[in-house]
Amino acid sequence: MPIPLLSAVFFPPPPSTFVTAMSVISVVSLANAGLSEIRGKHLQYSKFWNANGAKSSPLAGIKLSGKAGMALLYVPALVAALASFVVYPVEDVRFLLICSALALHFFKRVFEVLFIHKYSSKVMLESALVISLSYSLSTATMIYCQYLSKDFPEPSINLMYAGVVAFLIGICGNFYHHYLLSKLRESGSKEYKIPQGGLFSLVICPHYFFEIFGFLGFTLISQTLYALSFTMGTIFYLMGRSYVTRKWYASKFEDFPKHIKRLIPYVY
Repeated sequence: MPIPLLSAVFFPPPPSTFVTAMSVISVVSLANAGLSEIRGKHLQYSKFWNANGAKSSPLAGIKLSGKAGMALLYVPALVAALASFVVYPVEDVRFLLICSALALHFFKRVFEVLFIHKYSSKVMLESALVISLSYSLSTATMIYCQYLSKDFPEPSINLMYAGVVAFLIGICGNFYHHYLLSKLRESGSKEYKIPQGGLFSLVICPHYFFEIFGFLGFTLISQTLYALSFTMGTIFYLMGRSYVTRKWYASKFEDFPKHIKRLIPYVY
C-alpha cells in the first residue's frame, strides 16, 4: 500500500516501543505458527491434539478436557476486553466499538465452548497456554494502541462503520458454521464426518473464512497498524491450519470431494 494511502487509512504508529515490538511479533509469530502447521508441528487441540509425539517441556504431557482446555483459550481475552471498559473510561465511539467488538467476539467463543461445541479429544495444556497468551495479549495490545491513538487526527478515510459490518458478517458466519459442525456428532460420539451445509460445499474451513472477516472488522474499526499486523498474522496462521485440515480430511475419507478448497472459495 503506498505511503500516502497508508496514512489516509491508518492512525500514525503511537510512540510506544511495546506496541511497535508487538506489531512485529504478531506477524512473525503467527506466520511461523502457520508454517509450522504445514510442516507437521501442530498446536495440539481439536483433531490434532496428539499429532506431535515429542515432549518439548514439562507441560507437554498434561492434557485438559476439551471444554476446559478451550475455555482456557478464550476466557482471559474476554476478561481483558471487559476490563478495558473500566481501565480506559474514554468517551470515544471508535474506542467503544473496538472494545465492544473484542468483548463480543470472545463472549461468543466462550458461549460456544460451553453450549455449542462437542468434544472428541483432549487439549494439551502447553498449546492452550500459548494460544490463550496470544489472544489475551493481542486483545490488551489492540485496546492499548487504540487508547494511545485517541489524540491523533482521525484518518481521512473513515472505515469504522465498514468494519462493524465486516465484524458482524464474520461473527455470524463463524457461529453458523460452528453450529453446523456441532450437529455432525451425537453427544458422546468421537466419530468424524465430512461437514455439510453452508459454505462447507466449497471450503473445508468456512468457520476460518468468516473468522478472517471478524479480524478484518477489528482492523477497519480500529484503523491502527497493530490491528492490521495481528490480522495479517492471523490470516497466515489460518492458511496453514486450513491446509492441514483439508489434508487430514482427504486422508481419512476416500470420498472427500476434490473440488472443496481449504479456506477461500474457488481460490485456496
